Parts: sequence; structure tokens; C-alpha cells
Amino acid sequence: MKLTSNSEDLAKDLQDLVNLFFKESEEPFEIFHEEKIKNNEVTNKFIISGEKQGEYVKSFELESRRTDLHKKSLRKRRSKVQLYDILSSITGKKLPWGSLTGIRPCKFARDLVDRGEIKDHLITETLVNEYKLSMDKAKLVFQTLKNQKCIIRNDNLVDLYINIPICPTRCSYCSFISSEYKSVQNLIDTYIDCVIKELNAVKELVKEKAYIIRTIYIGGGTPTVLSAEQLERLLKEILYQPTEFTVECGRPDTITREKLEVLKKYGVTRISINPQTFCEATLKRIGRQHSNKDVLEAYSLALEYDFDINMDIIAGLPLEKFGIFKRTISRLLELYPQNITVHTLSVKNSAILKNEQETLEDKDVPKMVEYSLNELRKNGYEPYYIYRQKHQLGGLENVGYARDKRFCIFNIDSMEDISSIIAVGANGISKRIYNYENKIEREQNCKFIQDYINRIDEMIEKKFKLFS
Repeated sequence: MKLTSNSEDLAKDLQDLVNLFFKESEEPFEIFHEEKIKNNEVTNKFIISGEKQGEYVKSFELESRRTDLHKKSLRKRRSKVQLYDILSSITGKKLPWGSLTGIRPCKFARDLVDRGEIKDHLITETLVNEYKLSMDKAKLVFQTLKNQKCIIRNDNLVDLYINIPICPTRCSYCSFISSEYKSVQNLIDTYIDCVIKELNAVKELVKEKAYIIRTIYIGGGTPTVLSAEQLERLLKEILYQPTEFTVECGRPDTITREKLEVLKKYGVTRISINPQTFCEATLKRIGRQHSNKDVLEAYSLALEYDFDINMDIIAGLPLEKFGIFKRTISRLLELYPQNITVHTLSVKNSAILKNEQETLEDKDVPKMVEYSLNELRKNGYEPYYIYRQKHQLGGLENVGYARDKRFCIFNIDSMEDISSIIAVGANGISKRIYNYENKIEREQNCKFIQDYINRIDEMIEKKFKLFS
């Protein structure tokens, strides 16, 4: 479904909203958008061709006292609401997240408060009435924001992220830039050398800027695809003692006692063991090589080392119906990890699953997501971060839950743009946050391992420039 606009800075947001109403295969009409601004009055004309043809003209006023940046934000938000109302009327659909298209709904609400547009206690009402969210999603945002009160804004506090973009195999739903182990195994030791080189440069940067490393997160990929010896070679170079130190173990079949002992030795406090589902037929269908037995054995082993454990599951996996998902939730609650993350399947163009759309059960997914929220809350879990992705089934979301206030600080920092992130490794994205200037700058390392190895000195130079 194509939208054409004369406004370059509105076109993408409007198109993203259109995409939430219609599947790619649906093309009953086109939408033409024309924006006119005179003084502080914005007029949007939406012309719809095809079966539902019509012309819609809507206007709103921008307060003259607002800054140009604030006016730009208001234009986008209000124009999207106008288009949402039109598309909702034409299709009869109401989207769970209303007119919101961004990936960070909590940040959106917090920004409204920070700019003085609304008061804390009016967040739910404003999201429902002005931005068309369902009451359930608005309440979820409000509750999540309450659980993020642990956030500390301080430009001297930074997070360190280290990327190991390697997995045993590629899952059919995955769109991350991650290499299969067998295709890069001859590069791994050289890659670790380069990561250590970049890490040593980061130590100089941290010292020079008097930064405090608050959290460390080693992600991927699957970092535990490395051997115990390779993990130790990397971890012994990390000399910081952060509040929180996470390593994504992810695939249960990569977890061994030797690796867990290395993680514990070097101060790791939190790991992930991700079943994704407890249906073994689905595991085979999506390209996971582990079994339920592997999950239980890895989890039992990890408990011996007193890590905080996160477990990921996905709502909407191919051919999974509601009953299967309920059983997965039940098994998770029996295990009772400190963190549970419920993802809604996102099928992006680079995923193998993109060509198997007919296997997806869209209609059950909203029920799965609602059920997970209700069951987890009944069992003492609270939502503490939310993010959305393009192409998620049902236009839904991913939610991180924690019990006993064991929130992952890095997840909150990174998703809510709270703290700067110094990222090391291929495809690591460093992010410098200026909390007191409301500004963010980013710098991305080379995406692929071989390119990263070849250009490691350039990556280091760019990092110093970003944080200079």
C-alpha cells in the first residue's frame, strides 16, 4: 500500500502507519498526501484512490511559542493521528498501539511529560484519547514507566556493549546480522584479537573522559558459541566491576559447565537461556537445534552459579496456536526465572521465514500476548521495558518482565535512550546521549566480521571522535 507525500519529513512516518493497517499483498488503493503550512496552521489533504476513494482535509494549529523542534514533533504526531482516524474509519480497524509507529512507546510518553505537555497521572488518558492507543496498551505503558523509576540520568554513567555476531545456526525468523559458526570459525580467534584491541582503546577513552561503566552486556548472536578458552581470553580483558554484567547464552545447546565457570569467574551476574517455545516440533521448524531437555539441563546447571536468568519466548511462531503458547507460559512459570521476555514474531525481509507467511497464525497472537501479560503479572512479574519492531504480527510488541524488581538496567538504558553506550565488535552501535542537551549521536562499526577485522583501526578512530 503506497503513500505519496509532498512532505519529506512526514512521508516515512505516514507510510509506516499505512503499513500497520494493510498487508503487503493488499493494494486496493493508493494514498496521496499534501501538506500546506501557513503561519502556524497546518492543513493535511489525504486523497484516496481506488475502491474506497475520497478526499479528506484536516487542519490544526501549532502554538507559536513552541520551538521549531517541538513544532516539527507536533506536526508529525498530529498528522499521524489524522491519518489514523481516516484509515480506521475506512477499514473498521483499531490498532492496539493507535497512531504510534515508533519502537519506543515508553520513551514517547516520557517525552510528553518531560516537555511539559502532560502530567504523569494523565499519561494513560492522553495515550487513549489523543493518540488512539487501546486502554490495555496505555495502561501497559504507564505501568512500565512506573517500574523504570530506577533510571539514573548522568552523562558520566555509560554502558559497555560487546557484540559477538555468531550463532550455531540461523533461525528461520532471524533478521539480525549474525554469521553461522561454520562459515566464520577460521576467523574467530582473529576477531577476538580485534575486539580486545578495540576494548583496550575503550579503556583509554573511559579513563580520559572519567566515565563510570555502569553495566556491561555481551550480546550477539550467541556469545557462548565461543569455547570456554575463547570466552576467558575476552573476559579477562574486562577490568570493570559494573552494577550489572550480562552475557547472552541464548542457545541452550551452547551452554557447558566450563563456560559458566568462566562467566562466574569474571563477574558475570546475568545470563539468558532462550527456549523460544517448549514445542519441539516448532523448534525443528524454525531451525533451533536444541530440545526441551537441553533447556532444562542448561537452566539447572546455571542455577548452581546463582546468575539472574532471563528466558525469551516468541508469540506467533509458525503453526503455533494458542494452546501451545499457553503450555510454554506454564513451563516458564514452573522454572520461575528472574526475567522473562515475551517477543511478538517480527518477519523482516532478510528472514528465511519471509517466504513462509502462510504458516503464521496471526489471529491467535493478540490473545497470546494478552494471556502472557495476565499470567505473568498474576505470578509476580512486572513489565519493565517495551519495544516494537516493524512487521510484527498484529502490530504488537516485545515486553521484558521481571520478578522481585530484578530489572535489567542495560535494557532500560538502551531502549529508553538514557545512558551512552560504547559498543565494541562488528555491527556494534555506539550511542552518545547528551541528557542535558536532549541530543543523541550514533556511530556504527562495520556490520560484517571480515570487514571489521580489516578496518579495526578506523573503528577505533571513529569511536574516539564520537566521544571527543
